[in-house]
Amino acid sequence: MRLCRVSEKFKITTTDSNHDLPIAERIFETENVDAVMAPNQVWAGDITYIATEEGWLFLAIFLDLFTRKVVGFSCDDNMRVELVLNALSMALGRQESG
Repeated sequence: MRLCRVSEKFKITTTDSNHDLPIAERIFETENVDAVMAPNQVWAGDITYIATEEGWLFLAIFLDLFTRKVVGFSCDDNMRVELVLNALSMALGRQESG
């Protein structure tokens, strides 16, 4: 079992915007999120990390923007591609069965 560890506030910067690499085109404007008219039209995903006594726990989620429900999630002690793929697999499986 993982226990949450509370510590002093800190800021970790995980995004390096100081580069000359190409930036992906924005295909969905978050300002138009209210235009989503039905479930399963648009999912949003995110990854966060949680400090525990055993180290970092990484959490990936997919959220249905219409229902505002989590449709898939995955936790692991690393942030490899499988973390996101497992969350996506859960989301897809839940939609097929529901």
